[in-house]
Amino acid sequence: MSLSFSIIIVTWNAAEHLRTFLPSVTKTRHPDYEILIADNGSTDDSREWVQTHHPECRIIQLDRNYGYCGGNNRAAAHAEGEILLFLNNDVEVDPDWLNQLERAFDDPRTAVVQPKIRSWRERDHFEYAGAGGGYLDSMAYPFCRGRLFDTVEHDQGQYDDPTDIFWASGAAFAIRKELFREAGGFDEAFEFHMEEIDLCWYLLNRGYRVRVSPSSVVYHLGGGSLPMGSSRKTYYNFRNSLMTIWKHASSSWLWKRFFLRLCLDGVAGVYAALKGNFGDLLAIIRAHFHFYSRWGEVHRKRHQLEKSRTVRHEPAVMSRNLVIADYFLRGKRRFRDLNLTWWRESIGSENPEISGERRR
Repeated sequence: MSLSFSIIIVTWNAAEHLRTFLPSVTKTRHPDYEILIADNGSTDDSREWVQTHHPECRIIQLDRNYGYCGGNNRAAAHAEGEILLFLNNDVEVDPDWLNQLERAFDDPRTAVVQPKIRSWRERDHFEYAGAGGGYLDSMAYPFCRGRLFDTVEHDQGQYDDPTDIFWASGAAFAIRKELFREAGGFDEAFEFHMEEIDLCWYLLNRGYRVRVSPSSVVYHLGGGSLPMGSSRKTYYNFRNSLMTIWKHASSSWLWKRFFLRLCLDGVAGVYAALKGNFGDLLAIIRAHFHFYSRWGEVHRKRHQLEKSRTVRHEPAVMSRNLVIADYFLRGKRRFRDLNLTWWRESIGSENPEISGERRR
């Protein structure tokens, strides 16, 4: 019997995105799915257009803009499917994408799955936000198979193995409904950005798996709410990363590495200043001051989460690399250029076909 899916699309004044991307979602070939449009108090004609052109979609009308986290949390309360699939409003999908994703949930330990995410503009390239699956490096900086910092790879099938990852992209994020509710949904203190990493780390600390299913393909426009180069995005990047680390990292990791992480953030601020990017410098400073001012609140969340944690060490899928050094000092620009010993050891046992670099 097929699993049932609830595809949830949060939107705010993005009628043009809906006109462009929603038709592909409604053409999904799967026996059991519903589409929920969570309208964050739009003032354009989003609601009217959906009602007229795609009445098969169910509209969840919200009274104001709750952002990504709040909009998805409120819409999820109306979902009937066993799997919640949070999909950005600027994503085009292949007709069989759900059938491929569904197979990854055969293992009851699998909590979250993402498809391969390609760029809508350059369709043979990975997309920045998620690419072929996300990881955290040894200092908890995020990176992806197919994207290191600003270097996005051409997709030549080099990462077509379904495998365990650390985090799945919020652009197309499938999760078991009961686990989403058990976790309390997305942490709305994050507002935008990295809430998916926060949720995935929560699940990994309880022994669940996060997977990528590359045979399922979607195409993401990206850069709508938080465009590349935005100081606002920099602010959320640094602030939300610190909150995620303090909520979920093991005590030994915090003791050994958190101060160094703060220093590296400082280096990032100096680098921004040297480039004349004072907007990013101020964003990093603001992010740190916000974290310090809310540390007590974040620490209380950590205290509560520790009670239900079953994995006391760092997840096996956490990289042993310091990717910032690999990229900027050693010139390693692609995921497969990194020293992948950690990846083969932690993931290879779940993927018998991996015995070194993937055959090209």
